[in-house]
Amino acid sequence: MHTLVMKGKDALKKGAELINVGEVVAFPTETVYGLGADAFNDAAVKKIFEAKGRPSDNPLIVHIADDSRLHELVTDVSEEAKIVMKTFMPGPITVIMKKSDIVPLCVTAGLDTVGIRMPSNETARAFIKECGTPVAAPSANRSTHISPTSAADVFEDMNGRIPLIIDGGDSQVGIESTILDMSTDVPTILRPGAITAEMLARVLGAVKTFSGKVVVAKAPGMKYKHYAPACETVVAKDAESAIAAYDTAEGEGHTPVIIATSGTCGLLENRTHIDLGSSDEEICRNIYAALHRAEKIADFIICEHLGDSGICGSVMNRVMKSAGGKVV
Repeated sequence: MHTLVMKGKDALKKGAELINVGEVVAFPTETVYGLGADAFNDAAVKKIFEAKGRPSDNPLIVHIADDSRLHELVTDVSEEAKIVMKTFMPGPITVIMKKSDIVPLCVTAGLDTVGIRMPSNETARAFIKECGTPVAAPSANRSTHISPTSAADVFEDMNGRIPLIIDGGDSQVGIESTILDMSTDVPTILRPGAITAEMLARVLGAVKTFSGKVVVAKAPGMKYKHYAPACETVVAKDAESAIAAYDTAEGEGHTPVIIATSGTCGLLENRTHIDLGSSDEEICRNIYAALHRAEKIADFIICEHLGDSGICGSVMNRVMKSAGGKVV
């Protein structure tokens, strides 16, 4: 299969044509690039799993352009869910609700709930609108690899696997959406993102974050290895630990690189490093691009611990999974 990369209105039209004949298409969102198919087409959705090499018990998120199709997809929208959607949609949040019978079980991994997302990215919404159907989509990368935040990242993983990549530039947020389960008594964050627990608590009052062993995954990113570079990756507790890990790795014949904030990068002297920026938003936007670059120039990646709260806490959720929990 030859994979096209296209921009602009022609890309949207071509993408919609492919979606409507049961194909899969990669498209930009503000979080990461998605790999989409008609959410109502069982056979098309299965092509997503094939292209990614994704386990079938890992549910997908259904993307909508506006709320006009919402009541086709879910059986009930609670008052709390309405508040969340009014406050944060369009935006980097996915809300899990009870699904309607029309949503295929292959989208939800056999569950009776479905994750709904309305991207803020204008190209994404224009594409979904052009398709004329809700679009089921995970991130547009090979399963377990680093999520893509550019068309070039998608091409690296999906060339020859899918017919089209819609190039909408770099993702503005940089990590996957917050996933909020509204089908439980207390709204529960299943995957942290740029919409933080603190932000949700301000409008909901009570909100909790899932913890514990995952037996059945209600949301993507919960059960399996994710976001992993092709080489060994570790997390350093602080700048001193990062420097020590770098020097040890270099002494053992590795080609290491440190991924860190601007402040820490100023302490690294001539050691190879990638600067994530200073603000939480910069760090979030740049983390996956940094990991993609790092695996190309090094065989040992050291990522600075970025903090446990707010947006950086969400970034660390991804970094810890990319490192398999290894801390130095």
